[in-house]
Amino acid sequence: MNLQKDTKNSLLYINFNQDFLSFTAGTDDGFQIFDCENNKKNIQRAVEEGTTPTLFSERYHRDFKGGIGIVEILFRTNILALVGGGKKPYFPPNKIIIWDDFQSRCLIELEFLTPVLAARLRRDKIVSVLLNKIVVYNFADLKRIRQIDTPNNPRGLIALSPDSENYVLAYPGPKTGEISVETVVTGESIKTWKAHESEISAIALSLKGSKLATASVKGTLIRVWDTATGNKIAELRRGTDSAVIGCLNFNHDESKLCVSSNKGTVHIFSITQPELEEKREDKGMWGYMPSFKGKWRWSHAQFHISEPYSICAFGENNTILVVSSDGTFHKYKFDEKDGGDATEAQHDRFLK
Repeated sequence: MNLQKDTKNSLLYINFNQDFLSFTAGTDDGFQIFDCENNKKNIQRAVEEGTTPTLFSERYHRDFKGGIGIVEILFRTNILALVGGGKKPYFPPNKIIIWDDFQSRCLIELEFLTPVLAARLRRDKIVSVLLNKIVVYNFADLKRIRQIDTPNNPRGLIALSPDSENYVLAYPGPKTGEISVETVVTGESIKTWKAHESEISAIALSLKGSKLATASVKGTLIRVWDTATGNKIAELRRGTDSAVIGCLNFNHDESKLCVSSNKGTVHIFSITQPELEEKREDKGMWGYMPSFKGKWRWSHAQFHISEPYSICAFGENNTILVVSSDGTFHKYKFDEKDGGDATEAQHDRFLK
């Protein structure tokens, strides 16, 4: 999530890695990389010191004399994609720097004519997103293998499946509300369909790339699609009033979806068990939202957070991980069977 226009602290960017085991933070003076679970060594040290161990553990960080506006990590490795940002960018905003933190040096520079709005990594591909162009490279030889012209994409919307056995790339289509999905890197298998009436504002692929979630600028409905056919799998209702969707993420088995918005809420939907949401349609959300039925589904569980700008992902044992723009990391527990309001297990500050 790009925070350069919204944050009141030094944070410029936050995101999870491909399997939600780590998260990254870009700041006005460098970057930080964290594991979402604390390790035994840190926990034991905290116990010995008589302090409470944090939820997460810092893997490494780098202090620069300038800002990092995009930080993408390749799973839990030392390989990162960095783009300069903030008032004093450390790297030019029109370059993707492939950084090896073990060697503490730049391995590759990819330069463009316009600023980089997003970057994505998988073990065999590097994807850059510009205002009206997407460029795909082979990681091994840096060969440019695909260039896609797009309509203006100021949000840098892009979704790339991390599974090396399934190449799926999703991005805004040529017309308002359309989504394009390709499953062959040469572009020979592009499917484009109308996902929303309004402009698309958020997209996410499941880990294997078989499902795609989309939301529009209205932020009231989230739709889930089969990427192979373009058929709609589910229509999920976040609420009745407009909101900015900050984050969409599937769980590992593609059965659930979590959604954060600038209303300070996170919603958890069941995709494969619609009967769980039917219980909530009868009573409305939190007791104040109008109770009416439709072809959509309400969320199965939900909770409020204090910050309007946050990203969310599924953790282990029915937990939701939240990284917020105020520099805090949260873990919430939800009831898979009965749903309702999730409870906060703990939260800690990661921003230095």
